Amino acid sequence: MTKLFGFLFLGAILLFSCKEEQEKEEGNLGSSQITKDYIRKIPGENDTLSKEVVQKGEVLIAYSDCYTCHSLEKRAKGPAFKDIAQRYPIQKAYIDMLAYRVISGGSGAWGNPVMLPHPQISHEEAKLMVSYILSLEEK
Repeated sequence: MTKLFGFLFLGAILLFSCKEEQEKEEGNLGSSQITKDYIRKIPGENDTLSKEVVQKGEVLIAYSDCYTCHSLEKRAKGPAFKDIAQRYPIQKAYIDMLAYRVISGGSGAWGNPVMLPHPQISHEEAKLMVSYILSLEEK
């Protein structure tokens, strides 16, 4: 009987800890610190993006496989586009760096998810796509 009780107790602890971890990941604990730590905003002034660049990027994303792992507002397999926009300032250096990541893939910037490489996307197309994503930052 003691072994059964111990087993049930251990199972309850594991179940509770998994639930708590899931709530942390989903942001259900009500702590803005979780979101803040997840995004880790990089300070910097935003450059301006032309409406044409943003629209071209939006079209390229619509015809790509980006929405397989990303969504506009909520984390999926990868970070939400709006979270990416909140982290990075709209600057040429970040647009180039993120375009390179789109093409070559990467991991670690947003935790455990791995972004597969997209070598079929040109650097110019990737820059347009990243420009659209960064334009989503809520002002």
